[in-house]
Amino acid sequence: MSKHQFDAIIIGSGPAGEGAAMCLAKSGKSVAIVEQHNAVGGGCTHWGTIPSKAVRHSVQRIADYRNSRTFQELFGHVDVTYPEVLKGATSIIDKQVSMRRDFYLRNRVSMLNGHASFLDKNTIELKDETENIIDRHTAYHFVVATGSKPYHPPDIDFTDSRIHDSDSILQITDTRLRSITIYGAGVVGSEYASIFGSLGFKVDLVNTQDRLLAFLDDEITDALGYHLRNQGVVIRHNEQFTEVEATDSGVIVHCKSGKKFKNDLLLWANGRSGNTQELGLDAVGIPVNHRGQIEVNENFQTNKPTIYAVGDVIGLPSLASVSYDQGRFAGTHIVDGESKWRLIEDMPTGIYTNPEISSLGRTEKQLTRDKIPYEVGRAMFRNIARAQITGNTVGMVKILFHTETLEILGIHCFGEQASEIVHIGQAIMSQVGQANSIAYFADTTFNYPTMAEAYRVAALNGLNRLN
Repeated sequence: MSKHQFDAIIIGSGPAGEGAAMCLAKSGKSVAIVEQHNAVGGGCTHWGTIPSKAVRHSVQRIADYRNSRTFQELFGHVDVTYPEVLKGATSIIDKQVSMRRDFYLRNRVSMLNGHASFLDKNTIELKDETENIIDRHTAYHFVVATGSKPYHPPDIDFTDSRIHDSDSILQITDTRLRSITIYGAGVVGSEYASIFGSLGFKVDLVNTQDRLLAFLDDEITDALGYHLRNQGVVIRHNEQFTEVEATDSGVIVHCKSGKKFKNDLLLWANGRSGNTQELGLDAVGIPVNHRGQIEVNENFQTNKPTIYAVGDVIGLPSLASVSYDQGRFAGTHIVDGESKWRLIEDMPTGIYTNPEISSLGRTEKQLTRDKIPYEVGRAMFRNIARAQITGNTVGMVKILFHTETLEILGIHCFGEQASEIVHIGQAIMSQVGQANSIAYFADTTFNYPTMAEAYRVAALNGLNRLN
């Protein structure tokens, strides 16, 4: 066998690519990472998770200010536009890029810039933005971690300045905009509905399903719907678009029901497609589905065993946290032939609406369907001292547990810092046997006052229901 330049080449520098590159580099492999953008970090850093959550944080602080009588009396009303909020995300992106670039430099990972495409199973070609060939590189293994992009229906004109997807919505500069239609009420749509609602926009959230975020516990999504409506968001369920019409005075979304939604902007947030175009996958015989996603086995191998795929490019769950682990586990499999997929079977979901949602394990609907005897323990934040001190009294911790074994079956959090709080429960839920028990929270001393204390309150509430 001929000598290749690298043991492995990773295509894409988002969380999935970074996870694979770091694992392989720390195992002593020669590694290169390819990024077609002018800076590392992938869509997560530049157009997705980091900027949208930075915007959400700024909007939350503005909302907290407006809800504070003390600040209002001292400093008066503050009016902030959406473009002004966007500016705050730039410095955070720069810090993330600098940090991740240093990771690669310290671990001697070669950084290659350009668009990669396969020539054969051991060779890729790099081209620049003008399609000029930059170089060719060879490796024994490849990891495709190219991520995804917002899905664009062919009959919608995304070149119109008022029609946006979740990438371009972060580039708006017009300060006069006051209303928006969001088509798609999944995670992205719900998060942006919360952002624009909190900024005082008129928001129509058009949901193609019969309820919000159906994969979550019903009690949590009911609460989300209530608070979105409190922020001025009008939620339209079971709607399907037939036409998007851009006029001089706004964008009109026509639906099968006959309804029309006209606003200044349209955010299309209905699905994503894998970034597999022009990757040359045909050259190596790797198929993709209708959404451009790659099918892999339990070890993240494609139908070509030396070529792996991880992250959003393989589809759900499409979470940055899970993508990093997928990359790490693919790297582990390349090094020693073993994958640790079992470590992320129960993964937490964090949704950065206002208030936040985080969920782990099974829902009441799933437990009922599977005829598993369970009970519920709740702690309402309005009864927690720390929440009263901070003023963040909206929300709860909800624990589902087995009525006989007391095993924790699901944890569902709603409210400020929910995506942080859920990890306390995750640590106990991941234990084996009797160590995974709701009794742990009832018998443990928590700092007071803290939000963590909600676990003790929820545990006592649930155990009391057994008597």
